[in-house]
Amino acid sequence: MTQQANNPVSGQHPEGFTHIDAKGEASMVDVTEKAVTAREAVAEAYVEMQPETLRMIVSGEHKKGDVLAVARIAGIQAAKKTADLIPLCHPLMLTKVKVELIPEPENNRIRIESLCKLAGQTGVEMEALTAASVAALTLYDMCKAVDKTMVISGTKVLEKKGGKSGHWQMVSDSSDAQTVAVSDSQAASPSAADEGVVKVRFFAGLRETLGCEQVPLSLNAETITLAEVKALLITSHPDWAEALSAKNLLMSVNQQMAKASALVTVGDEVAFFPPVTGG
Repeated sequence: MTQQANNPVSGQHPEGFTHIDAKGEASMVDVTEKAVTAREAVAEAYVEMQPETLRMIVSGEHKKGDVLAVARIAGIQAAKKTADLIPLCHPLMLTKVKVELIPEPENNRIRIESLCKLAGQTGVEMEALTAASVAALTLYDMCKAVDKTMVISGTKVLEKKGGKSGHWQMVSDSSDAQTVAVSDSQAASPSAADEGVVKVRFFAGLRETLGCEQVPLSLNAETITLAEVKALLITSHPDWAEALSAKNLLMSVNQQMAKASALVTVGDEVAFFPPVTGG
């Protein structure tokens, strides 16, 4: 049964604060005896900005490079470092981290949604929140020179699954409320794995050079290297050879930075993008 919350700050935890022991001291919760179950959490955050800032990000014209790609990778890395940032969090072996950044021009903002999964003894809400938060902070860092009025807001957990409390989902009467549940029609739609392809995406200046944002690529084997993916792309699009052969080209597999020797499997998402200067 799905639990729902209209007001996340009303009421108290039925068992009190789990990180406070009998002496009133902070302590890490002992999860030794808890069952290992599939756990999942979804969180979101928003970054509001000036219309021109959003236009610059979406068009890939920002001088620091592909802002959305960098923020996405930052969010993924942050999720894996949550226990280093939040003192009483357990170090977790995450099996899935996904960060999506969705421009909303009608509201002059970017919506960030993060998803974390694992099979373990404690939940991943903090990891999802950390991913969304750091992705938002990265957006701010990369754009602060051109827009100091940016506002980060609305950071919250949207949904969690697994564990003793089962399935919980945030409900809001706000027009900004987002539906997390997957409809039957979405669940039935074919994935890249079902179609036997890898989804290849291009970002920033590379996207402009190639005149293409993404392309499906059929594999000639169940698993190949990232270098072989690039070779297949060049074979099918000879005019892309110069751009894809650039020495400083950055690459990722499933939103994690990767080297040419990294393995790619049917259903994976591969991305290519130019280098990014930070600061």
